[in-house]
Amino acid sequence: MSTTLTINPSMTMEEILRLAPAAQRALFQRYHVGGCSSCGFQPTDTLAQVCKDHNILDIPEVIRTIQHAQEADSRLQVDCRTVKAWLDQGEDFSFIDVRTPQELALASIPQAEALDYENSEKYMSLPKDRKIVFSCKSGMRSLDVAAYFVGHGFTQVHSMRGGIDAWRAEIDPKIPKY
Repeated sequence: MSTTLTINPSMTMEEILRLAPAAQRALFQRYHVGGCSSCGFQPTDTLAQVCKDHNILDIPEVIRTIQHAQEADSRLQVDCRTVKAWLDQGEDFSFIDVRTPQELALASIPQAEALDYENSEKYMSLPKDRKIVFSCKSGMRSLDVAAYFVGHGFTQVHSMRGGIDAWRAEIDPKIPKY
């Protein structure tokens, strides 16, 4: 388990999101804060102000929600070297790139399959204990997809930390940068 993040009510949302990117998804899921223009906030708003604006009285609970979400996201992430080792060892898992077809045309990891956006049943019908690694450009979109799959009962999903950018830097420098 990771170290507990220190977040306080006087911090700006920009500071919190830099420290805990999971805060955006967590605040929206739990409190419907930050997902649209009517429930949004400014980066310069403090957490105390956001809570006040949305009639959230229990700020310590909001902080715990953010901390737990960040810890959960950390557990979902896997290093690209680990993914490469799994591939080299012939482990049975699905390695899925969630980038757009336009991005895939620019650069791709040969062992990763492109997400079939037209056939979600292809993935939802997989065994819930199937090991799945999602990848994207930087590791943020794939983390959202991994969290989505966890929410649908999958137990061995991961997001490749750093995405194809990390893969290029640490595994295969021949992959084009875009």
